Amino acid sequence: MSTIERVDVLVTSPGRNFVTLKVTTSDGVTGLGDATLNGRELAVAAYLKEHIVPLLIGRDPQNIEDTWQYLYRGAYWRRGPVTMAAIAAVDVALWDIKGKVTGQPVYQLLGGASRTGALAYGHASGSDLPSLFTSIQNHLDQGFKAIRVQTSVPGLGQVYGVATNQKPGERYDYEPAKRTAVPTEEAWDSAAYIEHIPTVFKAVREEFGYGLPLLHDGHHRLTPNEAATLGKALEPYRLFWLEDCTPGENQESLRRVRSQTTTPLAIGEIFNTVYDYQTLITEQLIDYVRSAVTHTGGISALKKIMDFAAIYQIKSGFHGPTDISPVGQAAALHLDMAIHNFGIQEYMKHSPETLEVFKTSYTFENGLLHPGDNPGLGVEYDEELANSYEYTPAYLPVNRLQRDGSMHDW
Repeated sequence: MSTIERVDVLVTSPGRNFVTLKVTTSDGVTGLGDATLNGRELAVAAYLKEHIVPLLIGRDPQNIEDTWQYLYRGAYWRRGPVTMAAIAAVDVALWDIKGKVTGQPVYQLLGGASRTGALAYGHASGSDLPSLFTSIQNHLDQGFKAIRVQTSVPGLGQVYGVATNQKPGERYDYEPAKRTAVPTEEAWDSAAYIEHIPTVFKAVREEFGYGLPLLHDGHHRLTPNEAATLGKALEPYRLFWLEDCTPGENQESLRRVRSQTTTPLAIGEIFNTVYDYQTLITEQLIDYVRSAVTHTGGISALKKIMDFAAIYQIKSGFHGPTDISPVGQAAALHLDMAIHNFGIQEYMKHSPETLEVFKTSYTFENGLLHPGDNPGLGVEYDEELANSYEYTPAYLPVNRLQRDGSMHDW
């Protein structure tokens, strides 16, 4: 019987910081898992090295479900982003191994393809309307069929989610994690934001029409009442979704938002388990699950969440920025292909440096992503090249209210 013989925790920084788990069996088969937790990468790396790796040696790599339960139920301290990212890395690596052993892409092991590809959305942004329009057109020219729209707010400085203004033909180049000793600070004003954003979407619809699916991320900055106000103001512009309109930890707060607006709601990129969704799903307070495979316990756990959500006609919209490594993105794409209640997939193309370390088989064509048909996940890791990119701490920014400097959600 094949067993897990070696487990390596690999940290690299080709443009962004990534933590990768490499599991090797006694038969010489390797599997990769993504354990990246933006700004807290080394916490997960230490958790894996000190608490998970010793438990895996000698286990049967084929028993994915049992290993997942062993790592989750077997520990007294459950849940949380560090624990669930570590478990996710193990889970995804074992699915990668199972695919390679059987000669199948992972999505075939999950029930086969439910679609020809996964509709993807790109990130357009600008400091003003002309630069925003340029960014949107650039994404359309790259083949995107759905666009997330973010914009600066008059009177504020840098706003998270807004990139350097693009020139015609340029690609998205935004990197919000700054390689500094402490996070940078941004100013925020909810009233100015709520007043400005509907005017932006009005202009975008007038320029690009109503056939283009448009998305927007509020990034947890609003109270439930403010979120309801924004959702209602955006109704004429028929958004595909309004994302993270208010902090989701207080699940009941979404009742207020849901009762006041028909704008579709997406939430969950900072959630870690099904319990973060329980009320949101059973009361149908959201329309899209925003979790990442990397942060929600892996393929096994997220598939169960989506099966639960399917009962209530809630779809997927998996988290997929560039702080999810290509391993995590590939895992999401395999799940996208298999589940029936797929909605849309976030897609930010990784930097050339990242894609040299992580060799991927997934493709983007005519607005659709496909994981490819290589056995397993379809991602290979260049360990020698990865070792040349030394880890450097990087932090996402923090928000303070413009009026008095107090800390604020972001």
